[in-house]
Amino acid sequence: MKIGLMGGTFNPIHSAHLRIAEEARELCGLDRIFFIPAADPPHKPLAGETPFSRRCEMVRQAVADNPAFELSDIEGHRAGKSYSIDTLTVFKEKFPGDSLFFIIGSDSFLEIGSWHRYADIFQVCSLIVVERPGFPAVRQIETLPVAIQADFSYTPAAQSVRHVSGQSVFFLRGCPLEISSTTIRHLIAAGRSITYLVPLAVESYIKDQRIYTECTHIQPR
Repeated sequence: MKIGLMGGTFNPIHSAHLRIAEEARELCGLDRIFFIPAADPPHKPLAGETPFSRRCEMVRQAVADNPAFELSDIEGHRAGKSYSIDTLTVFKEKFPGDSLFFIIGSDSFLEIGSWHRYADIFQVCSLIVVERPGFPAVRQIETLPVAIQADFSYTPAAQSVRHVSGQSVFFLRGCPLEISSTTIRHLIAAGRSITYLVPLAVESYIKDQRIYTECTHIQPR
């Protein structure tokens, strides 16, 4: 089985997240995709005070009608920072016979050299790098951290670069939807509509729970 893993603060989850996951599923023939809200994100502070439980519930409702999509609250059961390598290792142990595909944005990929134990990530899973606005998804090995470039090989006609472990890095281009959680939070705080930016069930949940109604934080995604 091919399993996709998509992490993020999902504060809130929105339509671009879902479309990215669907295109990644199609690109690599994924059977399941787990959406994994970060409990304590290591790379940036969480905007506002939206509890982990509420962010999980928004994800749960967003993916409820897609049998290939599923929520994982794994990072809420672990103390400390929500490091990707720790989550990936748990999934590798849980699904030892399956292939894992870690879905990340091209902006995050360019900074992966600053991640905790980043070199180990390429040993555990393949990556699907999704193009984001302003950050082209380029297949050159030179975009990888210098310290690990020698561990990869590149074939010009391929859709990926290959790691010595047998894992690959795939590049998904052409879906840079310019929707951000930051924009959604500020629209809500201003009393404006977020219809079509998030699934209807998520919009209803946000309204019912009065989430983001006093958003004053400006944080990315």
